[in-house]
Amino acid sequence: MSGLGSIGGRLYRGEVSFDFVGRQRLWYKISGAILAIAAIALIVFGLNFSIDFKGGVVYQVQTHGQVTQTQLINTVTRAGAGTTPTVQRTGTGWDVQTPVLKNQKTEFAIQNAIASRFGISRNAVSVKSIGPSWGSQISNKALEALIAFLIVIVVYLSVAFEWRMATAALVALAHDIVITVGVYALLRFQVSPASVIGLLTILGYSLYDTVVVFDKVRENTAGLLATRRTTYSEAANLALNQTLVRSINTSLIALLPVVSILAVSVFLLGNGELKDLSLVLFVGMLSGTYSSICIATPVLADLKEREPAYRQLRKQISQRASSAKRQAKVAVGNAPPSGDQPAEADAEVPDLPEEHDDGVAAQAAPVAAARPAGGQSGARPVSGPRNQPRRPSAAQRRPSGKKKRR
Repeated sequence: MSGLGSIGGRLYRGEVSFDFVGRQRLWYKISGAILAIAAIALIVFGLNFSIDFKGGVVYQVQTHGQVTQTQLINTVTRAGAGTTPTVQRTGTGWDVQTPVLKNQKTEFAIQNAIASRFGISRNAVSVKSIGPSWGSQISNKALEALIAFLIVIVVYLSVAFEWRMATAALVALAHDIVITVGVYALLRFQVSPASVIGLLTILGYSLYDTVVVFDKVRENTAGLLATRRTTYSEAANLALNQTLVRSINTSLIALLPVVSILAVSVFLLGNGELKDLSLVLFVGMLSGTYSSICIATPVLADLKEREPAYRQLRKQISQRASSAKRQAKVAVGNAPPSGDQPAEADAEVPDLPEEHDDGVAAQAAPVAAARPAGGQSGARPVSGPRNQPRRPSAAQRRPSGKKKRR
């Protein structure tokens, strides 16, 4: 537990690092596969829009007995619905959705048929009719809100940071939108106005996390061209690691209540606006956390590395690293084998004691000169005459005023 608790500090100091930016091709491949699946699902299945977008009639049936989905479909179809209705279970009953009916008499006929078939009062079957024009207006307003949101975000990031950061954030937002819409198309979730509200919410959440990372990237890369110690990608990856624990903690804390709401709405309340809102929040938050870590910052690093200044910086750092490796290899190759001692150029001659006279010292000089270097046999002898230090005569070593006794 102590190791887990200190991982944040170690990431911030750079003692532990995950190479997110260096593995950008892996993240691009994963995202490309997910986006391809989402696009295919969107083309093949399309979106399952709620009645608020396409118009129609909703019958909310409050039943207390045993009622099945098949019974409701057969009853509504025979009463004049025209096509097969959409029947969904709710917390207190059923929701039966039909297309736009011909006239109001048909609506009342279906209401009476449901009440009589299951033995409930007519008031237990509420009717909500939405025209196609209203659904069209809702769709247009949602699209306008999304476009306005993206424009404002691009302008803000371009002014507060730079256009490359704005581009990277926009790529991450588009990534989240396509994945979320693709999940809805693949799993046939119903798209309601609450889903649109949730989509705008997760875009803001994803952008918030991305801006936090970009702010740290800007701090780490300030003066990078002056110091020339690291590349832009390495500095951006350090910033990503420094904010990694914060991003994960924020995402987990935000997902816990969303998961609780989703579980309650699915297992207790059934289909409804609360389920649509919590579902899009859950899918979008997961996608937003992934994109802010693995998509936005790698895309930003790729854009910055295309600049001539940062491309030259990367080249210089690469050359410096290659030169250091070559010097290390040369040093290892020139190192003496283990246990060997370098041979001495000159053999040391032991000092003679002062009791010996000059003759003895003269005889020792040629012997020392002929001795092999290092005291080993077969070594190359020292070439050239050796200059022995001149020893003082016995008279010079004798104290003044004293004569040698005979």
